[in-house]
Amino acid sequence: MNSGSDSHIEPPPPAGEPAASSAGGNDHPNSADIAKGKMFARLRRGLAKTRQLLTTDIEDLFARKKGLSEKQLEELEELLITSDIGVETAMDLLEKVSASAAGIHDGPALAALLRAEILSLLRDHDHRGMPLQTTGRPHVVMVVGVNGVGKTTTIGKLAHRYTTDGKKVLIAASDTFRAAAIEQLAIWAERSGADIVRHQDGADPAAVAFDAIKAAIGREADIVLVDTAGRLHTKVNLMEELKKVKRSIAKQLAGAPNEILLVLDATTGQNALNQARMFNEALGVTGIALTKLDGTAKGGIVVGIYRSLDIPLQYIGVGEQIDDLQVFEPEAFVNALF
Repeated sequence: MNSGSDSHIEPPPPAGEPAASSAGGNDHPNSADIAKGKMFARLRRGLAKTRQLLTTDIEDLFARKKGLSEKQLEELEELLITSDIGVETAMDLLEKVSASAAGIHDGPALAALLRAEILSLLRDHDHRGMPLQTTGRPHVVMVVGVNGVGKTTTIGKLAHRYTTDGKKVLIAASDTFRAAAIEQLAIWAERSGADIVRHQDGADPAAVAFDAIKAAIGREADIVLVDTAGRLHTKVNLMEELKKVKRSIAKQLAGAPNEILLVLDATTGQNALNQARMFNEALGVTGIALTKLDGTAKGGIVVGIYRSLDIPLQYIGVGEQIDDLQVFEPEAFVNALF
């Protein structure tokens, strides 16, 4: 995305270490350092449940004896799978741990190895640099996902990110099958200073999207965020309805939508991967926003997404506040995880 993919978040130094001084020898951190530190703190707080599962249980592996036995490796395998990292990834990590077992005598040494291997895996499968088709202004993002994953909230937080960055944003309320979604979007639009195009409940979603793109062109908007249904109250297949919305957008603006952002709920674990495959096959997903990481100890799903899908993970949600939707950065994520 315009304001997301190029951002870079550096984690602050480990606890107990002073922050690096700013340029010119000034020992006081500047506003950018402070902002990054606050962002990392929110990320670390959001991953607390997963971190507790990993670090506490890793320490417990060595409670009875130093070193790694076959039994301890089996317990580690169960621990990794419990975090929803994925069976295949867990087996690969176990292979690396087994090869270095002679030099691992305590929890910190094991955590350091896992941290390095997970970061290496994330970097090897990092697709965030993949070019996206753009056609100038407006830049259209079609947001998809099943009901309950946090799609409406994600759109609101994205609108806030863009308007804060000085962009003119328009939201298309194309989930006309759920009145609550339209009302929630109206509230988010007001909070973020975005425009909104909405029709009456039950209106044709494709027509709403079409009118929204037309309005965005007329108002010279920079970004259009198109909400979509996650469940229909008719016998029409959901994917067919979403394809219709996609065609309607393209009819009004050639080359659009520029992005198809899939919102997934981290608490659903491996089921999220199945949803990603289904939506990608039907629509060609260009990016993923993974929400509710703060509500689960299954943060390992991030690694599973990277390993299993050739789709960039662009955003992660680590809390309910408006700033808790963060651009995903592998290094910051792993630093917050251990």
